[in-house]
Amino acid sequence: LLYVVGTVSCTLFLAVNGLYSASDDVIELTPTNFNKEVIQSESLWLVEFYAPWCGHCQRLTPEWKKAATALKGVVKVGAVDADKHQSLGGQYGVRGFPTIKIFGANKHKAEDYQGGRTSDAIVEAALSALRSLVKERLSGRSGGYSSGKQSRESGGGDKKDVIELTDDSFDKNVINSDDVWMVEFYAPWCGHCKNLEPEWAAAATEVKEQTKGKVKLAAVDATVNQMLAGRYGIRGFPTIKIFQKGEDPVDYDGGRTRSDIVARALDLFSDNAPPPELLEIISEDVLKSTCDAHQLCIISVLPHILDTGASGRNSYLDVMLKMAEKYKKKMWGWLWTEAGAQSDLESSLGIGGFGYPAMAAVNARKMKFALLKGSFSEQGINEFLRELSVGRGSTAPVGGGAFPKIHSVEPWDGKDGELPVEDDIDLSDVDLDDWDKDEL
Repeated sequence: LLYVVGTVSCTLFLAVNGLYSASDDVIELTPTNFNKEVIQSESLWLVEFYAPWCGHCQRLTPEWKKAATALKGVVKVGAVDADKHQSLGGQYGVRGFPTIKIFGANKHKAEDYQGGRTSDAIVEAALSALRSLVKERLSGRSGGYSSGKQSRESGGGDKKDVIELTDDSFDKNVINSDDVWMVEFYAPWCGHCKNLEPEWAAAATEVKEQTKGKVKLAAVDATVNQMLAGRYGIRGFPTIKIFQKGEDPVDYDGGRTRSDIVARALDLFSDNAPPPELLEIISEDVLKSTCDAHQLCIISVLPHILDTGASGRNSYLDVMLKMAEKYKKKMWGWLWTEAGAQSDLESSLGIGGFGYPAMAAVNARKMKFALLKGSFSEQGINEFLRELSVGRGSTAPVGGGAFPKIHSVEPWDGKDGELPVEDDIDLSDVDLDDWDKDEL
């Protein structure tokens, strides 16, 4: 969830203060206090991840405050400015705003809140989750933080989620794996390694849960597996290296606490997360939900299918997908439509006169847009988006000051287009002798 860097107030972007203040009953959460306030808490928490510029978030704010006041002393209600604290949003897989999570008995397995956006619906969901938590405690099945805390205090973390690697097993597990590996090279006699062991073990469990196994923590006894130690130039203990597919291993030089290790692992996970979806504008809901939930939505208008065929269209879509991957940390929405399918939208964005394909970046909050003036290619689009990301590039207001009517259309079936079938004309009953031959 990386925000734009550099001077961002020139064109499409505007610095906005957070939606909540100290006078509210909503507790402001940041990377500094989140672990202590939420993860280590015995309380049930409802946490909203928001962006100040997000229209849906702004509309939710009074309801969220109202729910927080009603639940005061019963359920904790918090909010994270995930635009400002992108690492925290990335840690919990936040890909749109607002995202609401419920932190119950097991704080490392937050649940997504899918209910209504009114204070009544929020309070009802909170009380329902509270009943479930109390029933779990009553039955002795509570698997929350407290039990984990006791085991840590009573003598080291459980190493069940640390993968032991050897000279024989290393390559087949790590090299060319699609997952990210953080590997500790240790020596059994090393005091620093013994100090790290419980932190590494606890981090391994948390990282496994929060990345669904996409980032793995492993350990190599470098005194036994000397081939690996030699290959990677291990000179001291512990040494931690990060392995990612297609890249040379790099040294981890961060802190040695569980929270430090988890934070780096989640950054790596965010780096390797899938790109945002590329959606066809087949209805008004697709356009509005995408553009309202993201700071920018990138809209491409592709040539008619009869002009490009399926292969030509797919080549354009592939370029967009590559750019969505490259800029995935910006948390932008990505949309496309066929030339002529949404002609009102094209007009409002000044598209059409430049030919197709065309691209516009729209800030739905300010109803301003910027047009791609270069080529519709990886290089051309990259230059366009790079300029936007640092606050440069000329913008214009969306025609009419709002999105126009969007027509519901059938999604593209992935096939080449077909010309409309013309009705056959039956000339058998026409007597050509009655026609003036000079006119034929």
